[in-house]
Amino acid sequence: MESWLFLGVILLIAFIAKNQSLLIATLAILVLKLIPHSDKFLAILNKQGINWGVTLISATILVPIATGDIVLKDLLNTLKSPLGWVATICGILVAVLSSKGVGLINQSPEVTVALVFGTIMGVVFLKGVAAGPVIAAGITYCIMQVIQVMTNH
Repeated sequence: MESWLFLGVILLIAFIAKNQSLLIATLAILVLKLIPHSDKFLAILNKQGINWGVTLISATILVPIATGDIVLKDLLNTLKSPLGWVATICGILVAVLSSKGVGLINQSPEVTVALVFGTIMGVVFLKGVAAGPVIAAGITYCIMQVIQVMTNH
């Protein structure tokens, strides 16, 4: 019963904050909970969901390459600029940090509660997005702002 209440509060927060992603995700989990014997699927989703999400995000990022909107020349041109280098370094940094984070979650699963809570708060109240590549872009943006301030003064 507690899980229903907790998910209901998250659903309400997502609705009030007009956060469509969190709203859909919460509704999907609530619907899954309604299905008899869904515990097995929820356990699989709990164990593999992050990997599935990363795969989906990776596929989404590769679509412009598949459609020809981004070609190898674009990558080479990007690497000629400070933005391209900072973005590449941030991508590497996020990938390494993410692997350490997965290790932490495996070693101390109780930290997941705080991570979920923090992610929900960031998404709902700070208009954040729960996605790794976007984190790399955000870090890149911050570093580029610092570089811009330093070079303009």
